[in-house]
Amino acid sequence: MGSLKAFRVSGGQATEIPGSSVALERQLQTLIEANMEAMLGIRFLASEYATGRHRGRIDSLGLDENGTPVIVEYKRSRDQNVVNQALSYLSWLHDHHHEFESLVKTRLGAAAVESVDWSNPRLVCIAGDFTHHDTVAIEMIGRRIDLVSYRVFDDVLTLQLVASVAGATPPARRKAPGMVQVAGVPSPKSVQQYLEESPQALQELFADLNDVLLSHDDVRVEPQLHYFAYRRIKNVATVRVQPRNRMLVVNLKLDPDTVELHEGFSRDVRGLGCLGIRDGVEVRISSRGDLARAGGLIEQTIAAG
Repeated sequence: MGSLKAFRVSGGQATEIPGSSVALERQLQTLIEANMEAMLGIRFLASEYATGRHRGRIDSLGLDENGTPVIVEYKRSRDQNVVNQALSYLSWLHDHHHEFESLVKTRLGAAAVESVDWSNPRLVCIAGDFTHHDTVAIEMIGRRIDLVSYRVFDDVLTLQLVASVAGATPPARRKAPGMVQVAGVPSPKSVQQYLEESPQALQELFADLNDVLLSHDDVRVEPQLHYFAYRRIKNVATVRVQPRNRMLVVNLKLDPDTVELHEGFSRDVRGLGCLGIRDGVEVRISSRGDLARAGGLIEQTIAAG
């Protein structure tokens, strides 16, 4: 790990820029908290949040683009305790749904509370480096954890997703403790259920699309309640399944002003409040021809992500 290098090129000559860690851990935390949505796709909620009897302070609390509660912990350099520390705070999160949702309401508004998905809370550990043992450990833990390394090159901060585990909990929205499911009101179907109930042809089309999106080694898929999220550190694409329309709805992290849109096939979804990526381009795929037609947009999204 820590193999990322940067060079300054002038007159055809390359000079390596030495990478470094920040001088103080708090510097890293302050910088990322101020730019958390742009850097991590996470909306910032609170800093140094006291956990009471859990005996500590959570570095940062946030809500990611899929509505998942997130704990972010920072270490200036390499420190194997960062994962253990984050896991200890996860127990607080499990016991304090109402307190967390109050933070969401205060910071982001009442509408954001409705989007909170408690099925699989997420830990993001940011450090100067991680060991091989760190990456093996998170595989065994079975929780949703991202290990992100950082490096500073002059005035450039780089973030690199070193390892990511989706966790073992199935993606289904769960009520906070004390809340009761209303009798006779069914729980919403998950995107996985919609896929399993789709015609065979649509399932095969999804498999082809999935192969295209995962053909890049560092892209991973995480099923959410309403869509499949394909991401690196942030989402690059989200996919909804519509069996009734025999269609896949793909939202891509692309600036609509930079691509040519075609009525009935692609559209600008900024400001529409749709599920999945909300500020990009939506593409509707109902055939392999549509998938081939969308290939350029998908490649552009992956390259930019």
